[in-house]
Amino acid sequence: MSGPGREDRRLAWERRAEIPLLVAATVFLAAYAVPIVWPDLSPATDRTAELVIVGVWAVFGADYLVRLALAGERWRFVRTHLLDLALLVLPFLRPLRLLRLVFVLQVLHRRAQFTFRGRVVTYTVGAVAFVVLIASLAVLDAERRNPEANIQNMGDALWWALTTITTVGYGDHAPTTGEGRLAAALLMVAGIALLGVVTGSLASWFVERLRGVEQAEERTQAALAEILTEIRFLNARLDALERRPSPGD
Repeated sequence: MSGPGREDRRLAWERRAEIPLLVAATVFLAAYAVPIVWPDLSPATDRTAELVIVGVWAVFGADYLVRLALAGERWRFVRTHLLDLALLVLPFLRPLRLLRLVFVLQVLHRRAQFTFRGRVVTYTVGAVAFVVLIASLAVLDAERRNPEANIQNMGDALWWALTTITTVGYGDHAPTTGEGRLAAALLMVAGIALLGVVTGSLASWFVERLRGVEQAEERTQAALAEILTEIRFLNARLDALERRPSPGD
């Protein structure tokens, strides 16, 4: 099959797989979050959550392999999807486990590419909520094992994530471990990007509104000009009729 035909099949696969992958990402996030938010659960629950994570990870890996097989130019696909490959391989190294959650964002981004048509604000609000939740889980997972850490529960983690992503940064809570600081760095970058999206979206909305007002004014002025032209024409006809001599003169 030709390259363009294979690419069409790959895009069709991605559209069909977006909902199942979104469901899998949600299950993945829940399995990751439960042992972190409730650390006193039984070892059996922890093992079940880990098995769910591995199972969902296998689904992600299968999706990547299918997309690679359907790609028109496979080496080009690998080069242009290095993040997908890295997020599949690197998080199994203990210091990089938090990158598992970045893959959830990658899945959500793929979903947004097909469904996002002019709904910038809705998408941005959802993205902010997910980023805050994911960053909170990641930093709590990293910090809880450090006795000197000041982020010890989900409330602390959420407060830290909110103050960080909004660039307020009170400093009352801060990560102390390498993993926690990596999560903070990723959150800072995401916060800047999301704030840029919000600012750009609002600016675009205002420009569109102003352009709409200007166009409405232009249409109104054009209509008034037509009315004035008609009035002048009618006045000219009336003047001509008044100046015309009557039959009895």
